[in-house]
Amino acid sequence: MKEQHIEIEGSVRTVLPGTMFRVELDNKHLVLATICGKMRKRFVRLTVGDRVKMEMSPYDLDKARIVWRLR
Repeated sequence: MKEQHIEIEGSVRTVLPGTMFRVELDNKHLVLATICGKMRKRFVRLTVGDRVKMEMSPYDLDKARIVWRLR
């Protein structure tokens, strides 16, 4: 059975080297996030303050994958 991802929104607080980002969720929790392969391929740029949609594993709630940049 494939594991289910948790989809959550947040805003980028810090841009780190290696396409890593520190993202603050709506409940003030900070997670370490990286961008997904499609965003890397399309050269989507993220800056501080951008709203993003992320996928998180239910087993590790401190890391996430950014899958979409919101308007």
